[in-house]
Amino acid sequence: MNNKKETTTMEQKSAIKIFEDKKVRSVWDNEQEKWYISVVDVIEVLTESPRPRKYWNALKTKLKTEGSELSQNLGQLKLQSDDGKYYLTDIADVEQLFRLIQSIPSPKAEPFKLWLSQLARERLEEIDDPELGINRMLEYYHRKGYSDRWINQRLKSIEVRKELTDEWERRGVQKGQEYATLTDIITQGWSGLTTKQYKQFKGLKTESLRDNMTNLELALNSLAEATTTELSKQHKPATIEENRNIAARGGKIVGNTRKEIEADLRKSIVSPINAKVIKSLK
Repeated sequence: MNNKKETTTMEQKSAIKIFEDKKVRSVWDNEQEKWYISVVDVIEVLTESPRPRKYWNALKTKLKTEGSELSQNLGQLKLQSDDGKYYLTDIADVEQLFRLIQSIPSPKAEPFKLWLSQLARERLEEIDDPELGINRMLEYYHRKGYSDRWINQRLKSIEVRKELTDEWERRGVQKGQEYATLTDIITQGWSGLTTKQYKQFKGLKTESLRDNMTNLELALNSLAEATTTELSKQHKPATIEENRNIAARGGKIVGNTRKEIEADLRKSIVSPINAKVIKSLK
């Protein structure tokens, strides 16, 4: 029987944080004012194990044998996995992670501790001054080698996405799997590919699809989401099925636009080009 506590407040914001080019799934809890971070992701970063879940299961057994209650006191949240679905995942706050790291021999332990401390500090600073968050995002993409034009388009796409998810929340759509399902419908509507197919087309695994889109792909994706937002405001869907229909219509409208542009350009907009190629063309 699972005796873990699942944390599900409405004041949580999921994010993907990056440590040395590896993703770390994280959730900010506004009420607690702290980060909750995927333990499996931390273990993968520190150990570079190809099977971090197996490593974590063995470590939990070891901690329990030693009399430690640390692993038993961790919570769980549904976090998105590489397959696009959401699964209950062990999470820990920064203080718990500091204690957990002591049980994991790794040369990356100290750099990771510094990264955790900085992560917590920066988030609190961004709450006081939201502009800091935008500046850090700009710095991140510049450091990754993206062009100014692409970065501007990417920031706009984040704004559009936030407006859409705010609208979904007003319509009673549940965060997690329902958000992922509606996003998939919109993506397939305008591009002809599901999110999973799109990532495979670009040769991606755990990387962000949007961070690997061209300017035109980003623009059409944002247009599809903005269109869906406006349709939802107009028609006020009351059920998940009605929201699915709205998402399908928003995606289809922009899908028709894509086909018109492609007919004029005589080439496909949906491209296998990924971030590596985009940055090399900067």
